Amino acid sequence: MQRVPMVHEHCDRCLAGARWHSNALLMVIDAAFDSIGLNYFQSVVPKVELFRQRYVETGKIRTLEDLAGADTSGLQEIWKNARSWKVARDIAYHLASLKSKYSLDDRSALIRWAQKAPLTGWEKDAVGSISGVGINTYQYLRMMGGIDTVMPDKIVKKVLFEILREAGIKLPQSDIEFVQLVERIAPATGYRAIELCWMTWLVQSEAGLSRTEKYAALLPKI
Repeated sequence: MQRVPMVHEHCDRCLAGARWHSNALLMVIDAAFDSIGLNYFQSVVPKVELFRQRYVETGKIRTLEDLAGADTSGLQEIWKNARSWKVARDIAYHLASLKSKYSLDDRSALIRWAQKAPLTGWEKDAVGSISGVGINTYQYLRMMGGIDTVMPDKIVKKVLFEILREAGIKLPQSDIEFVQLVERIAPATGYRAIELCWMTWLVQSEAGLSRTEKYAALLPKI
């Protein structure tokens, strides 16, 4: 954690639903692009930013409703993976329905969904049941909607499993057990679960630098 001093501020912004300048549409696209496992900082972030410039800033697609009704084949000029766009559009459709039902804005709809979305039985949730949304995408969206939790992805588990082994703690057998364990032990570490999660990503090295160093100028923008 000492190697990633920016993680606290970044996670504060995440828990406030304020990533991507509080734009829930971009957060949904971020999660959908990230779902196929490409390098987040090198592949996902630049493409989300390109979408923002070409579609949000020009007014072509500015809201969740706009994305839910968009012809995603045309959007493949930004991101070629059709599955990612279907995931993004289906998530946007559900959140837009919450907007309409409760008279919310985009960001408030994401936050409301996250507050109600369960961990146990996540597959039965309206977002969790979308084809292409796995536990990692689901948890990532909950985090961006303000929930202090963790994604059970391979990097997070690898780093935290090493720490758990050193501490003599029995390793969890399932993704749900892993998330529950990290949420339970986080207070004893003096950090939040979401901080432990982001720490595992940011301490990774690229070109001899930790991601915290390499992307220091980028993190405050997302």
